[in-house]
Amino acid sequence: MVMTLRKSEFAGRRVAVVGMARTGLATAPVLKGLGADVILADSQSQKELGDRYREAQKLGVDVRAGARPEQLLKNVDMLVPSPGIKPGSPVIQLALERGIPILSEIEVAYRIAEAPILAVTGTNGKTTTTMLLGDMARAGGKITFVAGNVAADDVKLPLITAASRADSRDVIVAEISSFQLMWVEKFRPKVGILTNITPDHMNWHQTFQEYVSAKGRLFAQQEDEDVAIVNRLNAPARAIGERVKSRLFWFDHGHCMGDDSACIRGGRILVRWGGTEYDLGAVEDFEVPGRHNLENALAAAGAAIAFGIHAEAVSEALRAFRGVVHRMEPVAEIGGVLYINNSMCTNVDAAVRSLEAMNRPTVVIAGGASKNTNFEQIGTAISLYAKYAVLIGEAAEAIAEAARAAGFDRIERADSLEEAVQKAGAQSLPGDAVMLSPGCASFDMFADFEARGEAFRQAVRRQQ
Repeated sequence: MVMTLRKSEFAGRRVAVVGMARTGLATAPVLKGLGADVILADSQSQKELGDRYREAQKLGVDVRAGARPEQLLKNVDMLVPSPGIKPGSPVIQLALERGIPILSEIEVAYRIAEAPILAVTGTNGKTTTTMLLGDMARAGGKITFVAGNVAADDVKLPLITAASRADSRDVIVAEISSFQLMWVEKFRPKVGILTNITPDHMNWHQTFQEYVSAKGRLFAQQEDEDVAIVNRLNAPARAIGERVKSRLFWFDHGHCMGDDSACIRGGRILVRWGGTEYDLGAVEDFEVPGRHNLENALAAAGAAIAFGIHAEAVSEALRAFRGVVHRMEPVAEIGGVLYINNSMCTNVDAAVRSLEAMNRPTVVIAGGASKNTNFEQIGTAISLYAKYAVLIGEAAEAIAEAARAAGFDRIERADSLEEAVQKAGAQSLPGDAVMLSPGCASFDMFADFEARGEAFRQAVRRQQ
């Protein structure tokens, strides 16, 4: 529900919102409330859309199922596509041919927002960093909206909804995907974080460089008074950081880089900002495992301090944080075996980092839908850090081949996640861990990674 009408640049404009999923269903009523003439469309039929079509009909906008691009784009002033619609899709290509402005939902959200936006993007670590930064802002006394692409079970708030509700005294912490950044013009976060960039979504972006360029658009409109928080250890991110116009803040778990940086030194989490060094506590007090999560903590802490959150509140949030659902989430310990739900691990780099973080002998469940991915690194990581692997989904054989090439043959296939949990448990001893760490998308077997994670939880509970 739109709480107030903010800006009028959309009033009287005819806007086609394409995609009747979460983003589209949130965007259409906000634009209607701002005075736009809204068409909410989807290429799927009414039957295929099911409940989503019925929900759309309640919004009081022009709802079109099975929409054809030629009819949809007739006499429209702008197009707002859902993030899942690829740049090469017919509706996007026709809009470009006709010169119809294309704005992402986050671009519309930025244009109506009164609250400052702290935005997080990157290949891995986005959700953890976003949730932690939200905790820091709340600990600092700010009314905080955590929104955007973040998909933790209890946080599924589109940025446009947050923007329509928050006022200038509040703060919005938003996870932003490369898909959302493809169609921005003015989007300008007060503080932006780039966690890292590694190959991902190669089934969506045409090239790795296109993917990198999309991530870099987070900072494109920032000015001198804005802040860019960038991972100095990741080469593609570092290259973007070196070109920003805003105030640059490096994070690097090994080295503090003078003013405006964050690092680990002497087992302490340190942030330097404006000539002051803040000691935010001992590394051992941050209970989320893995070096990659320390990087996430440095990024969030740097952003919070730069935004003006008191160091004591930042330190308090670091100590209290216990991680994110579906990301290294302990589910149960059965017969001395710890079961870990890491369903949010949807690419190779995330799988590698997760295996590196384990401090128990680990039976890994991996596989799913490939994203035109090279699995060499995950094969090597399995050979180095896993005692056994149970593989599922479309990518199972490709991962098996990569593991065998690395000299690892303790591999088994499973036809379902339920069967994979059973087989993994049979290979485990007290003191071991069974970790779902797919390294792949979920769409071959599940609606999304949340559904995959919940299926894993249920399968584990049935082992008890």
